[in-house]
Amino acid sequence: MDFLNYAFMQRALLAAVLVGITAPAVGIYLVQRRQALMGDGIGHVAMTGVGLGFLLSTSPVWMATAVSVLGAVLMELIRWYGKTRGDIALAMLFYGGMAGGVMFINLAPGGSNANLTSYLFGSLSTVSQSDVVSICLLAAFVVLVTLGLRRQLFAVSQDEEFARVTGLPVRALNLLTAVTAAVTVTVAMRVVGLLLVSALMVVPVAAAQQLTRSFTATFVIAVAIGIAVTVSGTITSYYQDVPPGATIVLLTIAAFVALTALATPLARRRARAAAQAGPAGDPAECSIPATIPTTRGAGDEVGV
Repeated sequence: MDFLNYAFMQRALLAAVLVGITAPAVGIYLVQRRQALMGDGIGHVAMTGVGLGFLLSTSPVWMATAVSVLGAVLMELIRWYGKTRGDIALAMLFYGGMAGGVMFINLAPGGSNANLTSYLFGSLSTVSQSDVVSICLLAAFVVLVTLGLRRQLFAVSQDEEFARVTGLPVRALNLLTAVTAAVTVTVAMRVVGLLLVSALMVVPVAAAQQLTRSFTATFVIAVAIGIAVTVSGTITSYYQDVPPGATIVLLTIAAFVALTALATPLARRRARAAAQAGPAGDPAECSIPATIPTTRGAGDEVGV
């Protein structure tokens, strides 16, 4: 536990815990909406924000947040009003974000020598005190949205038409989901990196779904997996001197494989037990008497 003696590791672990909570908390709604790659698209847009931060000598975290939110809003507007499918709008985020990031970074003082690697793949030693404050504020927003509006967000993620009929503001909730995903990307970029953050939003949810189909249980298990892999990956990165982002993602995939291997025989055992128990009687069935009387007395009544 000697790593706790270092201030940079204390900051990195705090950031890792916040990322482990927020990424799966948002990812569960993206998986339900079949937008698992949204995190990748927003991550590329955030590169433009990081480049602008270098160019303007401002905080890359807050600049990336502003640009990511703008990109998420534009993607939703294109999906609503443009004659473009959602996947094409997401592809434009990919290409435009990458191109803008490369352009601004090369225009920044120092050019391509600017320290972009820590934002792309994560870094422990470069997480500053101001980064931790920013991450805490942004993570608080994500937690408030994903927990406070969980029923509404779940309804919209499952069936937009049904949610619209029940009176929910579907477009506003879709926009809020996209904005929350954008904020989550910037929360995670200092620990996991922009290029790998989407894995932490999707894979823990997929791993949790191997064990349960309940939304609440999936949410809790996914967040638990997220915290476990981010903390473990951060500590492993410290001792082995490897990039934290890659380490965390590999641990997340390992957790998915392990839970899948565990869930498969359990599912087969439950199915076998259900088959051996036999189908329960249908309460709607009625019994037909073996003999039907052919005569009826004068006092007999006919029931309707």
